Order: sequence, then structure tokens, then C-alpha cells
Amino acid sequence: MSGVGGIGGAGSVQQIMALRQQIVERSSVLQEIHQAKGAEHAGAAAPSEPAGGGFADTLRTALDGVNAAQTKSSELAAGYERGEVTDIAKVMLARQEAGIAFEATLQVRNKLLSAYQDIMRMGV
Repeated sequence: MSGVGGIGGAGSVQQIMALRQQIVERSSVLQEIHQAKGAEHAGAAAPSEPAGGGFADTLRTALDGVNAAQTKSSELAAGYERGEVTDIAKVMLARQEAGIAFEATLQVRNKLLSAYQDIMRMGV
């Protein structure tokens, strides 16, 4: 007799352990990516920017980061379609990361536009 709902036996335990190991490995990769990005941001924030170009440089850097995420996502997806990349989780993660980065950029743009419109409506 097999386990609850037809799940049981040595084979399914091995499959579950293999899936668990894959999840642990991907989690460690994600942690490394986040640590690397944190180190990049810490290194970029350390030097003092000139007063005139600080916002523009920050905005340009953020947009370049979003563009890089989208480019990486496109390259991974194309590689998967050609059969060069076999890890679908990596491809999907890159696509989600690019989508979230784009949505965040869009929200920042909307907030900046709203703030600009509020300032323009103010009386002097």
C-alpha cells in the first residue's frame, strides 16, 4: 500500500529529496545574486556625487540596471529556445526579475510625473 494520496515509497522520497536539493541550490544562487547586488549598491553609494548631477546619475544608473535585466532576460529566453540553456527556472527567474524591475521603474515614473504636476499646479 502506498502513502497518502498515492504518494509514498522510496522512489517518491528520493524525488522529494532531489526537489528539495534543487530548491536549496537555487535559493543559495539567489542569495549570492542579492549579496552581489548589495555590494554593487554599497560601492556605488560610497563616493559623494556632485550636487548638480546626483539625481540624473542615479536615475540613469537605475534605468541602465533595468535595461540590463531585460537584456539578460531576452538573451536567456533566446538561448532556451535554441536549446543552449536547459534550466527553465533560471530563464523564468530572469523574466520575472526584468518584469518587476520594469514595473518598479514605471511606478517611480508615475510618482515623479504626479509630483511634477502637483508642483506646476501650486500658486506662487
